[in-house]
Amino acid sequence: MTTLALTELLGATVYDPSGAAGRVREMTLAPQEDRSCIASLIVKTKSGNRVLPLAAVAAIDGGIRATTAVGDWAAINGTEGLFLLDRDLLDQQVIDVNGRKVVRVNDVDLELDSSKGPEGPRTVLRVLSVDVGARGAIRRLLRGLAPRAVLQTFLGKIPPRSIPWKFVDVIETDPARRVKLKISHEGLAKLHPADIADIVEELAPDERQAVFQTLDEETAAEALEEVEPRVQKSIVESLDSDRAADIVEEMDPDAAADLLGDLSEDRTEQILVHMEPEAQQEVVELLEHREETAAGRMTTEFLALPVSATVQNAIDSLREFEGGPEVVGTIYLVDSHGTLVGAVPLARIVLAPPSTPMLSLQQEPLVLAHENASENEVAELFDKYNLQNLPVISEHNKLSGVITSDDVISMLRSKL
Repeated sequence: MTTLALTELLGATVYDPSGAAGRVREMTLAPQEDRSCIASLIVKTKSGNRVLPLAAVAAIDGGIRATTAVGDWAAINGTEGLFLLDRDLLDQQVIDVNGRKVVRVNDVDLELDSSKGPEGPRTVLRVLSVDVGARGAIRRLLRGLAPRAVLQTFLGKIPPRSIPWKFVDVIETDPARRVKLKISHEGLAKLHPADIADIVEELAPDERQAVFQTLDEETAAEALEEVEPRVQKSIVESLDSDRAADIVEEMDPDAAADLLGDLSEDRTEQILVHMEPEAQQEVVELLEHREETAAGRMTTEFLALPVSATVQNAIDSLREFEGGPEVVGTIYLVDSHGTLVGAVPLARIVLAPPSTPMLSLQQEPLVLAHENASENEVAELFDKYNLQNLPVISEHNKLSGVITSDDVISMLRSKL
């Protein structure tokens, strides 16, 4: 197998059985059929641009050798459904999902596999990797200015910096093309939300919108929570209300309330009306609290059980709980009026027999905060008692919500 650079092939002479027929103008992929194999070449001929299927290429050896006559090549009739390597990849930003960063493509490495079959010579050309280093940039800069042998010797001294094609996520801002080219961000979606957030913050506004349109709602929500507030606001404002609502519904209620609180009243209302009633109510209740108070920082997703509950009841509730893992470190006990009675750390539940009353495992002292407690008071409680979670109660001592250590970290970061 031989490795070739895209920029070496662009402009190369194409020969049909009678001689020189034109020059390579583009190389195409048909992602619906194969994401990596070159489907055809677009050749500039005297009679206009024509499509040469790769199946009609016998060899690539200093030029492109076709098995069919130029007159048999179809005239180009649009490029819908095709991914053009020069137009859509060279000098474009792509996401390196392995390196967790955004990079710019300087060249494309192609793998050539030539073989002889029963029906004659067969040529397969695959996208191997994208060159994001100095080698690709210099190759393009000196192409045509230095003899090929000299250029190859010089390039051999430069360490390669490339990303395998399977780790590349292409960014396409046109929704119609994303669908036709089957461009998604499956690789990106597998990263940690914080890594996705870092990548998204490097992109232009329209590219961010494109990414959030293709991520599933849960992944988009987790990533959005990690993005800085200014970029959060920009992303949500760029999405249509229905899509924004789907993502906001998957966010932690306190994070969703903080986000919507930064938007205009009209935009917040547009998103709220598209949300499911239960999620909408949770967020609306949190929006009523001032952000700089304990109530403004709490989440309404937590686990609370009756004072009569047993460890088995707690285990059953944990299995059914759909909230985030950051709030299940403590399970709270409430009486029939919703009044906070006690708090049981998860570690004590794990070690206790199933029939053990939860009340006998409660932690002392019961540390809590009132809804109107200031952010500084909340931070002091977390620091003094080394808390992971802090329950928040109303003026009637009812459990209103829980503040997590993540909430406190976000609060402190916002003050930096």
